[in-house]
This record gives sequence, C-alpha cells and structure tokens, in this order.
Amino acid sequence: MSISIQNKLVSFVLAWPLASLSAAPTTIAASYETIAATFHAEGAEIYECKATSEGKLAWQPREPVATLLSDGKTVGRHYSGPNWEHVDGSALQARVIHTAPGPTINDLPLQTYQVMLRLGFGTLSGVTIIRRINAVGGVAQGPCTAANAFLSVPYRADYVFLRPAD
Repeated sequence: MSISIQNKLVSFVLAWPLASLSAAPTTIAASYETIAATFHAEGAEIYECKATSEGKLAWQPREPVATLLSDGKTVGRHYSGPNWEHVDGSALQARVIHTAPGPTINDLPLQTYQVMLRLGFGTLSGVTIIRRINAVGGVAQGPCTAANAFLSVPYRADYVFLRPAD
C-alpha cells in the first residue's frame, strides 16, 4: 500500500471510532494528533486454556507475538505488555483505553491504547496513542479441554502510532 493511500485510509479509520461510537473517549481527538508511523503486523495471538469464574474451561488471551513490517521489511516487534519495539531502539508500553468489535467474529477487536512508558529515542519517541486497525484473524475458536493448554491463532493488523500535533 503506498504511503498516500495508507495515510488517507488511516485518516478515515482514525475518525471512525470518534464519530460512530458514543463510548469513545473524548480525550482522543485525531485533529490534535499527527501520525508518527504506521506498521503492518503479522503474528499470532496466544491463548491459554483456563477456568472461568464459573469453573468452566475457556480460551483466555495470554499475549500477542507479532512482527512489525514496513514496505515488507521487519522494523520491530509487538509482544506481551502490550509492548512495541522498533529496530532503532525506541519502545512503548501501553494499556487499552477503547475497544470496538472487529470486522467479523473471527477478527481481533479494533483497539486504542494509551502509552504508559516510552523508552529510547527514534521513530516511536513522543507517541502517546496507538490504534490497532484492519485486524484480520486472531480470535480463538472452539472448546479448550485441557487446562494450561496453549493455542496460537494467526492474525494481521495495522498499528498507527500517534503523537500530539506540533
């Protein structure tokens, strides 16, 4: 996807949650932010079979394991925390602040993350918000029958890294 098409797509998607979901936080406004980077992620969501509060076994999210790509080249990784690391040494840890349903029941939800910790200087420096868009796959299907079993479900998504506008 070319940068101009990608930026138009990202601009549209960034406005979507605020315009269509009344539960979206009002403190996240795309008009006050600028895109620091957009990376494609290819990886898996890892689930663990655990007992629910009712005592039934169910797949529980454990961690993502994904490679961040730009123009087909590896530029970083995404993993438990959630954390994102860029090859230039910049890194982020964030927490989910908003979730919207994925395109289908098989797709991870669209999410907005607030950055809680920044490390290093580089591409991810100054980023305050991360959005997961275009998620495909990643949702556990079927029963889990053995406690502590693991399931790896492939997914792909795009992560948009936002910093305050100058």
